[in-house]
Amino acid sequence: MRGGDIESRGEKDRGRNYASAYAVEDHRDTTWISWFLGRFSFQPLRENPLFGPSSSTLQRLGALEWKKVVHQHQGWRLITCIWLHAGVIHLIANMLSLVIIGIRLEQQCGFVRIGIIYLFSGVGGSILSSLFIQRSISVGASGALFGLLGAMLSELITNWSIYTNKVCALLTLLVIVVINLAVGILPHVDNFAHIGGFLTGFLLGFILLPHPQLGWMERQNRPAGVRVNSKYKGYQYVLGLLSLMLLVAGFIVGLVMLFRGANGYDHCHWCHYLSCVPTSKWKCDGN
Repeated sequence: MRGGDIESRGEKDRGRNYASAYAVEDHRDTTWISWFLGRFSFQPLRENPLFGPSSSTLQRLGALEWKKVVHQHQGWRLITCIWLHAGVIHLIANMLSLVIIGIRLEQQCGFVRIGIIYLFSGVGGSILSSLFIQRSISVGASGALFGLLGAMLSELITNWSIYTNKVCALLTLLVIVVINLAVGILPHVDNFAHIGGFLTGFLLGFILLPHPQLGWMERQNRPAGVRVNSKYKGYQYVLGLLSLMLLVAGFIVGLVMLFRGANGYDHCHWCHYLSCVPTSKWKCDGN
């Protein structure tokens, strides 16, 4: 009888321990699931309609903010903001644009040169944005994407002689650029990043994307007495040199102005129309 009680009590203890262990394991699973789902949670749509995090979260992750760049010496934000996006919709839109624009350029010119253009265009867009947008944060790869558009335009110009239907291609590209820049005059769109990225990519295209002359590429098949003395045409060298000088000067002046705390609107009073044009439908917040 007593032995039976001991056995029965042992079974109860084992059952209690098993239930306790199960409860602990279940709590751990619940905690892990809550943490995992918490990584994919979004702000309410009234705060962020792009299905993304809060502005404070973006600030902690490296969003571009003039005050932190200038007064707290966080210049690295000029680069990190390129890899952040305001939300899922923002990310998908930029990635679709990158696929449409980038694949053709990368196949034609190689990933190294296109990667350099992408990165420097993003930084160029960040610099110009910081000079004018000083009361809000900025994130996204739009400046880098506009840099690829600018590089496509300069690549077409510097290699003009090797293309067919060049006028049609030029007009099509100009229409695309104008439409995308026009979208930037809407509120809450950082058009200065677009413009800075476009100008940087446009200049880099003249430096990195000229194609050799057809005669140079076919020199091995030419008769012995026929030689092509130069790999590139004269105007390609001139455009490349001028673009390099303008690019270096632009980056130096922009960075010096930025870290001295200059406000771009002090030197360009009408430039606010490049980022937002007020209408009866919306108002432009002061930057």
